[in-house]
Amino acid sequence: MTTNKRTFSYMMNPTVGKYHYGPGHPMKPYRVELTNCLVLEYKMHKKMNIYCPSEASIHDMTRFHSEDYVDFLSRVTPNSQEFQRFYSIYNLGDDCPVFTGLFDFCKLYTGASLLSATKLNHKQSDVAINWAGGLHHAKKFEASGFCYINDIVIAILELLKYHERVLYIDIDVHHGDGVQEAFYFTDRVMTVSFHKYGNNFFPGTGSMYEIGAETGRYYSINVPLREGITDDDYYELVFKPVISTVMQYYRPKCIVLQCGADSLGGDRLGCFNLSIKGHGKCVSFVMEQNLPVLVVGGGGYTVKNVARCWTYETSLILNEQLSNDIPFHDYIEFFAPDCQLHPNLFNPKIENGNSRQYLELIVQFVNEKLRLLAHAPSVQMHDVPPDLLDTDNHIGGKPTRRADASNEFYDDDNDVDRTD
Repeated sequence: MTTNKRTFSYMMNPTVGKYHYGPGHPMKPYRVELTNCLVLEYKMHKKMNIYCPSEASIHDMTRFHSEDYVDFLSRVTPNSQEFQRFYSIYNLGDDCPVFTGLFDFCKLYTGASLLSATKLNHKQSDVAINWAGGLHHAKKFEASGFCYINDIVIAILELLKYHERVLYIDIDVHHGDGVQEAFYFTDRVMTVSFHKYGNNFFPGTGSMYEIGAETGRYYSINVPLREGITDDDYYELVFKPVISTVMQYYRPKCIVLQCGADSLGGDRLGCFNLSIKGHGKCVSFVMEQNLPVLVVGGGGYTVKNVARCWTYETSLILNEQLSNDIPFHDYIEFFAPDCQLHPNLFNPKIENGNSRQYLELIVQFVNEKLRLLAHAPSVQMHDVPPDLLDTDNHIGGKPTRRADASNEFYDDDNDVDRTD
Protein backbone atom coordinates (compact mmCIF):
# COMPACT_ATOMS: atom_id res chain seq x y z
CA MET A 1 0.00 0.00 0.00
CA THR A 2 1.22 3.48 -0.81
CA THR A 3 1.28 6.41 1.59
CA ASN A 4 -1.48 8.41 -0.09
CA LYS A 5 -3.87 5.44 0.09
CA ARG A 6 -3.33 4.73 3.75
CA THR A 7 -5.96 5.44 6.36
CA PHE A 8 -5.00 7.04 9.67
CA SER A 9 -6.54 6.98 13.13
CA TYR A 10 -5.61 9.64 15.68
CA MET A 11 -6.50 9.32 19.36
CA MET A 12 -7.47 12.67 20.87
CA ASN A 13 -8.99 12.67 24.33
CA PRO A 14 -9.64 16.21 25.60
CA THR A 15 -8.94 15.34 29.24
CA VAL A 16 -5.81 13.16 29.16
CA GLY A 17 -3.56 16.23 29.22
CA LYS A 18 -5.26 17.69 32.31
CA TYR A 19 -3.65 15.36 34.85
CA HIS A 20 -0.72 16.51 36.97
CA TYR A 21 1.98 14.36 38.56
CA GLY A 22 2.73 17.03 41.13
CA PRO A 23 4.91 20.14 41.61
CA GLY A 24 8.38 19.79 40.13
CA HIS A 25 7.76 16.41 38.55
CA PRO A 26 9.29 16.23 35.05
CA MET A 27 6.42 14.25 33.51
CA LYS A 28 3.87 16.73 32.14
CA PRO A 29 0.79 15.15 30.52
CA TYR A 30 -0.20 18.52 29.08
CA ARG A 31 2.49 17.99 26.41
CA VAL A 32 -0.14 15.82 24.70
CA GLU A 33 -2.62 18.69 24.79
CA LEU A 34 -0.01 20.98 23.21
CA THR A 35 0.64 18.38 20.51
CA ASN A 36 -3.06 18.00 19.75
CA CYS A 37 -3.40 21.77 19.53
CA LEU A 38 -0.59 22.01 16.95
CA VAL A 39 -2.04 19.10 14.97
CA LEU A 40 -5.32 20.98 14.77
CA GLU A 41 -3.71 24.33 13.97
CA TYR A 42 -1.74 22.75 11.12
CA LYS A 43 -5.07 21.29 9.84
CA MET A 44 -3.73 17.73 9.92
CA HIS A 45 -6.91 16.45 11.56
CA LYS A 46 -8.57 16.73 8.16
CA LYS A 47 -6.31 13.94 6.90
CA MET A 48 -7.14 11.51 9.73
CA ASN A 49 -10.03 9.86 11.51
CA ILE A 50 -10.13 11.43 14.97
CA TYR A 51 -11.31 9.32 17.91
CA CYS A 52 -12.05 10.03 21.55
CA PRO A 53 -11.31 6.58 22.94
CA SER A 54 -13.20 4.74 25.64
CA GLU A 55 -11.45 4.04 28.91
CA ALA A 56 -9.68 0.73 29.39
CA SER A 57 -11.30 -1.53 31.97
CA ILE A 58 -9.70 -3.38 34.87
CA HIS A 59 -10.13 -6.54 32.79
CA ASP A 60 -8.16 -4.95 29.97
CA MET A 61 -5.33 -4.01 32.32
CA THR A 62 -5.13 -7.44 33.98
CA ARG A 63 -4.50 -8.98 30.60
CA PHE A 64 -0.90 -8.17 31.55
CA HIS A 65 -0.73 -6.67 35.03
CA SER A 66 -1.46 -8.56 38.25
CA GLU A 67 -4.94 -8.22 39.71
CA ASP A 68 -3.59 -7.06 43.08
CA TYR A 69 -1.57 -4.26 41.49
CA VAL A 70 -4.41 -2.99 39.30
CA ASP A 71 -6.85 -3.18 42.21
CA PHE A 72 -4.45 -1.12 44.31
CA LEU A 73 -4.12 1.55 41.61
CA SER A 74 -7.90 1.70 41.29
CA ARG A 75 -8.38 2.45 45.00
CA VAL A 76 -5.36 4.48 46.11
CA THR A 77 -5.69 8.25 46.49
CA PRO A 78 -3.16 10.92 47.50
CA ASN A 79 -4.62 11.23 51.00
CA SER A 80 -5.35 7.55 51.68
CA GLN A 81 -3.13 6.85 54.69
CA GLU A 82 -4.16 3.19 54.88
CA PHE A 83 -2.54 2.48 51.48
CA GLN A 84 0.83 4.13 52.08
CA ARG A 85 2.36 0.99 53.57
CA PHE A 86 1.94 -0.63 50.14
CA TYR A 87 3.83 2.09 48.25
CA SER A 88 7.15 0.27 48.44
CA ILE A 89 5.55 -2.99 47.27
CA TYR A 90 4.26 -1.37 44.10
CA ASN A 91 7.21 1.03 43.65
CA LEU A 92 5.19 4.20 44.20
CA GLY A 93 6.91 7.32 45.48
CA ASP A 94 8.93 10.19 44.04
CA ASP A 95 9.23 8.89 40.47
CA CYS A 96 5.76 7.37 40.41
CA PRO A 97 3.67 9.52 42.76
CA VAL A 98 0.06 8.96 43.70
CA PHE A 99 -1.75 11.98 42.26
CA THR A 100 -5.37 12.97 41.91
CA GLY A 101 -7.04 11.01 39.11
CA LEU A 102 -4.14 8.57 38.71
CA PHE A 103 -6.25 5.57 37.74
CA ASP A 104 -8.47 7.62 35.43
CA PHE A 105 -5.31 8.80 33.67
CA CYS A 106 -4.18 5.19 33.24
CA LYS A 107 -7.56 4.15 31.88
CA LEU A 108 -7.50 6.95 29.30
CA TYR A 109 -4.07 6.42 27.77
CA THR A 110 -4.39 2.62 27.89
CA GLY A 111 -7.83 2.71 26.30
CA ALA A 112 -6.43 4.83 23.48
CA SER A 113 -3.67 2.31 22.73
CA LEU A 114 -6.18 -0.55 22.85
CA LEU A 115 -8.51 1.19 20.42
CA SER A 116 -5.54 1.86 18.16
CA ALA A 117 -4.66 -1.84 18.15
CA THR A 118 -8.25 -2.80 17.43
CA LYS A 119 -8.41 -0.42 14.48
CA LEU A 120 -5.32 -2.08 13.01
CA ASN A 121 -6.62 -5.58 13.72
CA HIS A 122 -9.84 -4.96 11.83
CA LYS A 123 -8.10 -3.11 9.00
CA GLN A 124 -10.07 0.03 9.75
CA SER A 125 -6.78 1.89 9.79
CA ASP A 126 -3.29 1.39 8.43
CA VAL A 127 -1.60 3.65 10.97
CA ALA A 128 -2.95 4.51 14.42
CA ILE A 129 -1.43 7.29 16.56
CA ASN A 130 -1.71 7.66 20.34
CA TRP A 131 0.73 10.27 21.60
CA ALA A 132 -0.63 9.85 25.14
CA GLY A 133 0.62 6.24 25.23
CA GLY A 134 4.07 4.70 25.21
CA LEU A 135 4.59 4.22 28.96
CA HIS A 136 7.14 1.49 28.45
CA HIS A 137 8.64 1.09 31.94
CA ALA A 138 5.60 -0.26 33.81
CA LYS A 139 6.04 -3.85 35.00
CA LYS A 140 3.55 -6.62 35.60
CA PHE A 141 3.54 -6.13 39.38
CA GLU A 142 4.69 -2.52 39.82
CA ALA A 143 5.08 1.00 38.52
CA SER A 144 8.40 2.27 37.21
CA GLY A 145 9.89 5.37 35.62
CA PHE A 146 6.74 7.56 35.63
CA CYS A 147 4.76 4.63 34.16
CA TYR A 148 1.93 2.80 35.91
CA ILE A 149 0.08 0.72 33.30
CA ASN A 150 2.04 -0.57 30.32
CA ASP A 151 -0.30 0.33 27.48
CA ILE A 152 2.23 -0.92 24.93
CA VAL A 153 2.24 -4.48 26.24
CA ILE A 154 -1.55 -4.54 26.45
CA ALA A 155 -1.87 -3.22 22.88
CA ILE A 156 0.65 -5.76 21.57
CA LEU A 157 -1.27 -8.60 23.24
CA GLU A 158 -4.33 -7.39 21.35
CA LEU A 159 -2.38 -7.19 18.08
CA LEU A 160 -1.17 -10.77 18.54
CA LYS A 161 -4.73 -11.99 18.09
CA TYR A 162 -4.50 -11.15 14.40
CA HIS A 163 -0.79 -10.81 13.65
CA GLU A 164 1.63 -13.72 13.85
CA ARG A 165 4.64 -11.51 14.55
CA VAL A 166 4.79 -8.03 16.03
CA LEU A 167 7.91 -5.86 15.93
CA TYR A 168 8.35 -3.33 18.75
CA ILE A 169 10.76 -0.44 18.11
CA ASP A 170 11.72 2.00 20.87
CA ILE A 171 13.62 5.27 20.21
CA ASP A 172 13.22 6.72 23.71
CA VAL A 173 16.51 7.69 25.38
CA HIS A 174 15.64 5.18 28.13
CA HIS A 175 15.61 1.43 27.61
CA GLY A 176 12.18 -0.07 26.92
CA ASP A 177 12.60 -2.48 29.81
CA GLY A 178 8.95 -3.11 30.64
CA VAL A 179 8.09 -4.22 27.12
CA GLN A 180 11.24 -6.31 26.78
CA GLU A 181 10.55 -8.06 30.08
CA ALA A 182 6.97 -8.86 29.09
CA PHE A 183 8.00 -10.62 25.87
CA TYR A 184 11.44 -11.92 26.84
CA PHE A 185 10.41 -15.57 26.51
CA THR A 186 8.44 -15.46 23.26
CA ASP A 187 9.26 -15.29 19.57
CA ARG A 188 5.90 -13.76 18.75
CA VAL A 189 7.26 -10.30 19.55
CA MET A 190 10.69 -8.91 18.72
CA THR A 191 11.70 -5.91 20.82
CA VAL A 192 14.32 -3.49 19.48
CA SER A 193 15.44 -0.65 21.76
CA PHE A 194 17.87 2.20 20.98
CA HIS A 195 18.84 3.89 24.23
CA LYS A 196 21.48 5.40 26.49
CA TYR A 197 23.26 2.74 28.52
CA GLY A 198 25.89 2.92 31.25
CA ASN A 199 26.91 5.19 34.14
CA ASN A 200 23.82 4.16 36.11
CA PHE A 201 21.50 5.74 33.57
CA PHE A 202 17.89 4.74 34.22
CA PRO A 203 16.68 1.99 34.18
CA GLY A 204 20.10 0.34 34.11
CA THR A 205 19.06 -2.43 31.74
CA GLY A 206 19.49 -2.73 27.98
CA SER A 207 22.90 -4.32 27.49
CA MET A 208 23.37 -5.76 24.02
CA TYR A 209 23.82 -9.12 25.73
CA GLU A 210 20.17 -9.12 26.82
CA ILE A 211 18.95 -11.18 23.87
CA GLY A 212 15.92 -13.04 25.16
CA ALA A 213 15.58 -16.52 26.62
CA GLU A 214 14.04 -19.90 25.87
CA THR A 215 11.69 -19.56 22.88
CA GLY A 216 12.46 -15.86 22.83
CA ARG A 217 16.22 -16.25 22.56
CA TYR A 218 17.60 -13.76 19.98
CA TYR A 219 14.24 -11.94 19.84
CA SER A 220 15.30 -9.10 22.16
CA ILE A 221 17.58 -6.61 20.41
CA ASN A 222 19.31 -3.86 22.36
CA VAL A 223 21.38 -1.02 20.93
CA PRO A 224 23.19 0.56 23.90
CA LEU A 225 24.43 4.04 23.05
CA ARG A 226 26.57 6.61 24.80
CA GLU A 227 25.71 10.25 25.40
CA GLY A 228 25.78 12.92 22.72
CA ILE A 229 24.87 10.88 19.66
CA THR A 230 23.89 13.02 16.66
CA ASP A 231 21.48 12.62 13.74
CA ASP A 232 23.78 11.01 11.17
CA ASP A 233 25.36 8.57 13.59
CA TYR A 234 22.00 7.57 15.07
CA TYR A 235 20.07 7.10 11.86
CA GLU A 236 22.64 6.19 9.20
CA LEU A 237 25.04 4.11 11.30
CA VAL A 238 22.64 2.45 13.72
CA PHE A 239 18.87 2.74 13.25
CA LYS A 240 18.56 2.17 9.52
CA PRO A 241 20.98 -0.80 9.28
CA VAL A 242 19.58 -2.51 12.39
CA ILE A 243 15.93 -2.17 11.42
CA SER A 244 16.69 -3.19 7.82
CA THR A 245 18.26 -6.44 9.05
CA VAL A 246 15.42 -7.02 11.51
CA MET A 247 12.88 -6.65 8.71
CA GLN A 248 14.83 -9.10 6.57
CA TYR A 249 15.11 -11.85 9.19
CA TYR A 250 12.01 -11.41 11.33
CA ARG A 251 9.46 -10.39 8.70
CA PRO A 252 6.93 -8.83 11.08
CA LYS A 253 3.28 -8.46 10.22
CA CYS A 254 2.78 -5.33 12.31
CA ILE A 255 4.97 -2.69 13.98
CA VAL A 256 4.59 -0.77 17.25
CA LEU A 257 6.80 2.34 17.32
CA GLN A 258 7.52 4.12 20.60
CA CYS A 259 8.63 7.69 19.83
CA GLY A 260 10.00 8.91 23.15
CA ALA A 261 11.12 12.50 22.57
CA ASP A 262 13.64 12.58 25.42
CA SER A 263 16.24 11.49 22.86
CA LEU A 264 16.14 15.02 21.45
CA GLY A 265 18.95 17.44 22.18
CA GLY A 266 18.24 19.70 25.14
CA ASP A 267 15.81 17.36 26.86
CA ARG A 268 15.48 17.90 30.60
CA LEU A 269 16.33 14.26 31.39
CA GLY A 270 18.04 13.15 28.18
CA CYS A 271 21.63 13.25 26.99
CA PHE A 272 21.44 12.71 23.21
CA ASN A 273 21.82 15.40 20.56
CA LEU A 274 19.16 14.49 18.03
CA SER A 275 17.27 17.17 16.12
CA ILE A 276 13.54 16.92 15.52
CA LYS A 277 14.21 16.09 11.88
CA GLY A 278 16.79 13.47 12.85
CA HIS A 279 14.33 11.85 15.25
CA GLY A 280 11.70 11.97 12.53
CA LYS A 281 13.90 10.09 10.06
CA CYS A 282 13.32 6.97 12.14
CA VAL A 283 9.56 7.43 11.89
CA SER A 284 9.75 7.91 8.14
CA PHE A 285 11.82 4.75 7.72
CA VAL A 286 9.28 2.71 9.67
CA MET A 287 6.49 4.11 7.50
CA GLU A 288 8.41 3.04 4.41
CA GLN A 289 8.03 -0.62 5.45
CA ASN A 290 4.37 -0.47 4.38
CA LEU A 291 3.06 -2.43 7.35
CA PRO A 292 0.31 -1.65 9.86
CA VAL A 293 1.86 0.64 12.49
CA LEU A 294 0.79 1.68 15.97
CA VAL A 295 2.64 4.89 16.93
CA VAL A 296 2.82 5.92 20.59
CA GLY A 297 4.58 8.63 22.54
CA GLY A 298 6.75 7.97 25.59
CA GLY A 299 9.37 10.06 27.33
CA GLY A 300 10.03 13.71 26.67
CA TYR A 301 10.52 16.34 29.35
CA THR A 302 11.18 19.62 27.57
CA VAL A 303 7.51 20.08 26.85
CA LYS A 304 7.65 22.53 23.96
CA ASN A 305 10.08 20.32 22.05
CA VAL A 306 7.99 17.20 22.67
CA ALA A 307 4.99 18.92 21.11
CA ARG A 308 7.11 20.12 18.18
CA CYS A 309 8.53 16.64 17.63
CA TRP A 310 5.26 14.71 17.73
CA THR A 311 3.54 17.30 15.56
CA TYR A 312 6.28 17.02 12.96
CA GLU A 313 6.20 13.24 13.10
CA THR A 314 2.45 13.28 12.60
CA SER A 315 3.13 15.21 9.39
CA LEU A 316 5.69 12.63 8.30
CA ILE A 317 3.18 9.84 8.84
CA LEU A 318 0.64 11.74 6.74
CA ASN A 319 3.28 12.78 4.18
CA GLU A 320 2.31 16.41 4.72
CA GLN A 321 4.59 19.45 4.50
CA LEU A 322 4.45 21.89 7.42
CA SER A 323 5.55 25.47 7.65
CA ASN A 324 8.41 26.07 10.06
CA ASP A 325 6.44 29.00 11.46
CA ILE A 326 4.10 27.68 14.12
CA PRO A 327 0.55 29.00 13.56
CA PHE A 328 -0.75 31.46 16.12
CA HIS A 329 -2.88 29.72 18.75
CA ASP A 330 -3.77 29.83 22.45
CA TYR A 331 -0.48 28.22 23.54
CA ILE A 332 1.87 30.13 21.25
CA GLU A 333 3.79 31.55 24.24
CA PHE A 334 5.15 28.06 24.96
CA PHE A 335 7.15 28.27 21.73
CA ALA A 336 8.46 31.81 22.13
CA PRO A 337 10.62 33.63 21.28
CA ASP A 338 11.25 31.98 17.89
CA CYS A 339 7.89 30.17 17.47
CA GLN A 340 9.56 27.78 15.06
CA LEU A 341 8.82 24.09 14.53
CA HIS A 342 12.51 23.24 14.12
CA PRO A 343 14.70 25.20 16.55
CA ASN A 344 18.35 24.32 16.96
CA LEU A 345 18.45 21.75 19.78
CA PHE A 346 22.15 20.89 19.59
CA ASN A 347 23.90 21.09 22.95
CA PRO A 348 27.65 21.73 22.43
CA LYS A 349 28.36 20.91 26.08
CA ILE A 350 27.63 17.23 25.47
CA GLU A 351 30.34 15.49 23.51
CA ASN A 352 29.50 12.57 21.25
CA GLY A 353 30.79 9.50 23.09
CA ASN A 354 29.90 7.17 20.21
CA SER A 355 32.83 6.47 17.92
CA ARG A 356 32.14 5.02 14.50
CA GLN A 357 34.01 1.88 15.51
CA TYR A 358 31.83 1.46 18.62
CA LEU A 359 28.61 1.82 16.63
CA GLU A 360 29.77 -0.57 13.93
CA LEU A 361 30.64 -3.18 16.57
CA ILE A 362 27.13 -2.95 18.03
CA VAL A 363 25.53 -3.34 14.60
CA GLN A 364 27.80 -6.28 13.83
CA PHE A 365 26.81 -7.97 17.08
CA VAL A 366 23.10 -7.47 16.33
CA ASN A 367 23.50 -8.83 12.81
CA GLU A 368 25.27 -11.93 14.09
CA LYS A 369 22.43 -12.67 16.51
CA LEU A 370 19.77 -12.09 13.88
CA ARG A 371 21.46 -14.57 11.56
CA LEU A 372 20.89 -17.22 14.20
CA LEU A 373 17.16 -16.98 13.55
CA ALA A 374 16.51 -19.97 11.31
CA HIS A 375 13.28 -18.45 10.05
CA ALA A 376 10.45 -16.24 11.14
CA PRO A 377 8.25 -18.12 13.65
CA SER A 378 5.01 -19.56 12.34
CA VAL A 379 1.84 -20.03 14.32
CA GLN A 380 -1.42 -21.91 14.02
CA MET A 381 -4.67 -20.08 13.38
CA HIS A 382 -7.69 -20.32 15.69
CA ASP A 383 -10.98 -18.50 16.10
CA VAL A 384 -10.55 -14.94 17.32
CA PRO A 385 -11.64 -14.20 20.91
CA PRO A 386 -13.67 -11.06 21.58
CA ASP A 387 -11.84 -7.74 21.41
CA LEU A 388 -10.57 -6.45 24.73
CA LEU A 389 -12.10 -3.08 23.93
CA ASP A 390 -15.54 -2.64 22.36
CA THR A 391 -15.09 -0.21 19.49
CA ASP A 392 -18.86 0.18 18.95
CA ASN A 393 -18.25 -0.57 15.30
CA HIS A 394 -19.83 -3.38 13.30
CA ILE A 395 -17.14 -5.44 11.61
CA GLY A 396 -18.57 -7.01 8.49
CA GLY A 397 -17.28 -9.71 6.18
CA LYS A 398 -16.23 -13.28 6.77
CA PRO A 399 -15.45 -14.68 10.23
CA THR A 400 -11.97 -13.55 11.28
CA ARG A 401 -9.10 -15.83 12.25
CA ARG A 402 -6.53 -15.34 14.95
CA ALA A 403 -2.87 -16.16 15.44
CA ASP A 404 -1.88 -18.44 18.30
CA ALA A 405 1.23 -20.24 19.43
CA SER A 406 2.33 -22.71 22.07
CA ASN A 407 4.10 -19.91 23.91
CA GLU A 408 1.12 -17.55 23.94
CA PHE A 409 0.28 -15.65 27.14
CA TYR A 410 -2.21 -17.18 29.56
CA ASP A 411 -3.67 -16.39 32.93
CA ASP A 412 -2.88 -19.83 34.39
CA ASP A 413 0.17 -22.07 34.83
CA ASN A 414 0.84 -21.79 31.09
CA ASP A 415 1.62 -18.07 31.47
CA VAL A 416 5.20 -17.78 30.27
CA ASP A 417 5.92 -14.61 32.22
CA ARG A 418 4.47 -15.65 35.56
CA THR A 419 6.76 -15.69 38.58
CA ASP A 420 6.73 -18.54 41.07
